Amino acid sequence: MKWFLIKKGFFIIFVLLFFPVVSFAQNGYEKRVEKYQNQWAKLIPTHAKIQYAGGMGLISLGAGWDYGKNNQWETDVFLGFLPKYSTKESKITFTLKQNFIPWNKKIGTKGFSINPLACGLYVNTIFNGDFWVSEPDKYPSGYYSFSTKMRFNIYVGQRITYRIPEEKRFFAKSVTAFYELSTNDLYMVSAFTNSYLKPDDYLRLSFGLKFQLF
Repeated sequence: MKWFLIKKGFFIIFVLLFFPVVSFAQNGYEKRVEKYQNQWAKLIPTHAKIQYAGGMGLISLGAGWDYGKNNQWETDVFLGFLPKYSTKESKITFTLKQNFIPWNKKIGTKGFSINPLACGLYVNTIFNGDFWVSEPDKYPSGYYSFSTKMRFNIYVGQRITYRIPEEKRFFAKSVTAFYELSTNDLYMVSAFTNSYLKPDDYLRLSFGLKFQLF
């Protein structure tokens, strides 16, 4: 009887100690899983884009992320297609783009809004061996002062957005149409050093659509 009471006492103590530890460990595990899931969820693009022209290719398809207190910042990545034109083969371009959209103003009650200003920077490159970042040895030092493979760009533009009613949504919450007026590092230097150039020689106009997914 005495040993039975002792064993029973040990069992009760074990249960009282073990289950809180297991419960705490389980809660800790669930919190870690939730934390990692939230971190991975942040990697899912919040929007998709298609853009015509802009020094990124004839047509570029991309995805990106909105963030900031009012989603005023965007980071995009694009793959573009550049037809043959006067070259031997078509090319693929890659672009990394950072956007800033400071203001958003609603228009009426039909779900429309405008962004009076959108601006940003982007860098793009061409996947082709005929273009280079560092000047090849076959050219005299300083013969080319700019890379032919990589361009740094700046732009300003405007946007108009239509927020799709929930019952009519297929895959996007809203659709945004935008235009951008851009130039790059090579064009800017040319504009300052060649007075005979006109704005249409160093400025480019592009158009695009943004589909808000989340």
